[in-house]
Amino acid sequence: MSILRNFKIITCLTSYIFNGLAKISELVLNMIKNIALIFNWFLVAVLLLGCQGTPKKAASGTAQKERPNIILLMADDQGWGDTGYNVHPHLKTPNLDAMAANGAVFERFYSASAVCSPTRGSVMTGRHPLRYGICHANCGHIKPEEITLGEMVKDLGYTTGHFGKWHLGTLTRDIVEANRGGREKYDGDYAPPWEHGFDVSFVTESKVPTWDPMITPPQSSGDVNGALKEGEPFNTSYWTGPGQIAKENLEGDDSRVIMDRAIPFIENAVKNDKPFLSIIWFHTPHLPVLAGEDDRAPYADLPEDQQHYYGVLTALDKQVGRLRDKLKELGVAESTVLFYTSDNGPEGKPVTGRRTQGLTKGLKGRKRSLHEGGIRVPGIMEWPGKIKPGTKVVTPCFTSDYFPTIANILAVDIKKNKRLYDGVDMLPIVKGEVKRRTEPMAFDFQGQAALIDNEYKIYSDDSGKRFALYNIRNDMGENNNLANEQPTKLNEMVAYWNQWKDSQEMSASGKDY
Repeated sequence: MSILRNFKIITCLTSYIFNGLAKISELVLNMIKNIALIFNWFLVAVLLLGCQGTPKKAASGTAQKERPNIILLMADDQGWGDTGYNVHPHLKTPNLDAMAANGAVFERFYSASAVCSPTRGSVMTGRHPLRYGICHANCGHIKPEEITLGEMVKDLGYTTGHFGKWHLGTLTRDIVEANRGGREKYDGDYAPPWEHGFDVSFVTESKVPTWDPMITPPQSSGDVNGALKEGEPFNTSYWTGPGQIAKENLEGDDSRVIMDRAIPFIENAVKNDKPFLSIIWFHTPHLPVLAGEDDRAPYADLPEDQQHYYGVLTALDKQVGRLRDKLKELGVAESTVLFYTSDNGPEGKPVTGRRTQGLTKGLKGRKRSLHEGGIRVPGIMEWPGKIKPGTKVVTPCFTSDYFPTIANILAVDIKKNKRLYDGVDMLPIVKGEVKRRTEPMAFDFQGQAALIDNEYKIYSDDSGKRFALYNIRNDMGENNNLANEQPTKLNEMVAYWNQWKDSQEMSASGKDY
């Protein structure tokens, strides 16, 4: 009995041991399963985090790509009517027409002043040029305290180049040349592009002939210093850096000479995978006006002066086409914002015996006037994939808008600069997201004053003492003065101009810096 009882006890204990081991095995297996499950979830989490990390990198890369190349093209003294797309009776500009068709045309685009240097200053800074002393051509210069487009984009890794006319200060203190360079009384106006944010330069201080730009042309081409003799040096140089003057490839059409330098700069930037800012300011169609035979040929039935004037614009147009073709060839057309305008309206009147044949299409005034003909100029903005082809912009914009537009495209907060800007971001206007201008456009030039506020404009020829009022959208010829009919609107706009004038004078006193 004791043996049997011991056997049962042993059997029972064995059973308990085996059951315990089974339970332990089950627990161990469950633990292993749980560990595996936790590990699997850990892997999933890592993968998910990795996937989330990848789009962030892609977004960062996209942001880099969204810093487009920027090209600013400007003609010199080209009137609002001087393009083919604006239905010119003679002039052929197929490349400007194509650019306009593929982007946005501004039906009311304005230069910030009625002459060249002040308008160029507005492009470079987004500020009215009187804020820093550029009052006229050959008056003042870009001050070191100003923040230029070149300086702004260089901080973002851009390479920068300026080609053609500079006219924002002298380029030399050592050689007497052009209008002010090398003359002791203008030493304070030394302000070359290489000291204002530009890596590469090919620039003249001011005007040159539109054909053989370094050679004095016949007096018949217009605006030739009487002390200069035909066929001799024009007393103006293309400067590429401090004390560096270009000596080669300076013959023939001046627009081609300029583009021959701008295109290699662009090619080099693309080769090095660098975003670029290229400012290309043509001398055409400013006097002296001369065109080559090939460019005059389409206008052979017209008077000689018209042949030359239309011929130089045709030559400029060819270079715009050459540039656009090069951007496509390099594969950067869709990542490039391209702007085109003029610095003011046309010089003189289209009469026999003069080379200044520019058209304003019925607008009152010409160069040096704050009437529409002096400041309403061609305006095109092309950005494939961002701006719809065939866009028509009816809201007024002007050259001071370039700086804040480019800043906002590049996500630069210009408010941090702690100074007053006169321009606004044009891109929402171009895209149709904004229908009306939020800030009026103020003008002040040589005793004339003007303010444009969407459909209305005030104009004064006595330094702002008395103003006329026009509904410029309905009366672009400024024929019907509404001052007596709409005194409330007049007073509102005059008050704004006076406030703006106070702020401009405050800036001129140096309080912005």
